[in-house]
Amino acid sequence: MESQQLTDDHGGKFGLDGIAATREICSDETLAGVRVLALTMFDMDEYVHPALQFGASGFMLKDASPSELVNGVHVIATGEGVLAPTVTRRLIANFSRRGEATQPAPRLVGLTKREQEVLVLIANGLSNTEISAHLVISMPTVKTHVGSLLAKLHARDRAQLVIIAYESGLAERGMPT
Repeated sequence: MESQQLTDDHGGKFGLDGIAATREICSDETLAGVRVLALTMFDMDEYVHPALQFGASGFMLKDASPSELVNGVHVIATGEGVLAPTVTRRLIANFSRRGEATQPAPRLVGLTKREQEVLVLIANGLSNTEISAHLVISMPTVKTHVGSLLAKLHARDRAQLVIIAYESGLAERGMPT
């Protein structure tokens, strides 16, 4: 994710940094099934926010253990999102400080009450299993709601759903689950 140009094994320049590469990959319709896990040694919002906004399914630091990296790849391969813990804490803090208006954001208007509940639980980090138990609904029903949220909100994965929930003011830091 560093801002320098990438090179191939033969010293040739690709001409893209990690953020630009993420944007290119995620906007290419022929690569619709491809997921991007952004890796960087810089734990800075200037890298996190654009990478996620351009469609990265996850953001991890290069100091993550090999098992954490492998787990991150597996998580995004299933359509879920993964964020380094320090990134998650900062994203929550940043979005909660924004003090959005009390009216629902226009992009949330088409959501059902249950979809909004599921979105808040996703934003609070609950897995599908935990959402199922919390709302006392079946796993297929949870998956239906998550799929509906992804489609209605034009989100690529759960990481983007979390961002939407906080940006819209639906979820807030410290919100009970």
